Amino acid sequence: MLEKVDLTRAISKEEYKTRLPALQASLYDLQLRTSEAGLPSVIVFEGWEAAGKGTCINVLTSRLEPRAFKLHVIQEPRTHELHMPWLYRFWQRIPNYGHMAIFDRSWYRRVLDERVEKITPASEWQKAYRDITDFERTLADDGYAMVKLFFHIGKKEQKQRFKKLESHPLTRWQVQQADWKRHKEYAKYLVAVEEMLERTESEWGPWTIVEATDRYWTRIAVFEAIIRALKAAAEKRAARKA
Repeated sequence: MLEKVDLTRAISKEEYKTRLPALQASLYDLQLRTSEAGLPSVIVFEGWEAAGKGTCINVLTSRLEPRAFKLHVIQEPRTHELHMPWLYRFWQRIPNYGHMAIFDRSWYRRVLDERVEKITPASEWQKAYRDITDFERTLADDGYAMVKLFFHIGKKEQKQRFKKLESHPLTRWQVQQADWKRHKEYAKYLVAVEEMLERTESEWGPWTIVEATDRYWTRIAVFEAIIRALKAAAEKRAARKA
């Protein structure tokens, strides 16, 4: 699947500056409409390290109504969470009706990091595919809009970005030894990502693969994907009430 992605896609800075304001305004209007209609939404950001998820989220949220969304940055589970069903901590972060939750990483860590790093036994991460699709189906059946984005860059591009970050004292901290270790295991992660995309693609939770080599293309693509999904969800909700 990922080998067919065109990672050379790009737009100019001028085109980006021309298109972005209208997309920001459109998403803001949609956020208000879905909030008033009581339509909840979940937006998942997954992808390679240094693919630009964080900066894209900053641009995305800069023009949203802050009282109607919440950002969750997902790290390893805390000690007390290890004694609960593994999806418990994500259920705790599901938004109220009319609100939006944005996940910077998500429940997909189970079948990516925990799989490749052998943190979780194979029997457990294999079962997680079913858990995830059931989880997302439950949300969809309850009226939630689901947007899942995977930021894709090549191994060479990731290496260049790591080196650029390390070259500046203000960004050096963003690259840790663990990041370089995962970079060396790019091929293993690629296998895990491919299986994740294949086994968790669904009618109610489709994946959007974002070509993330060019930051301007990436941001426009993300806005367009979210706007399409929210419009479709709003129209579907309106049709049910008609």
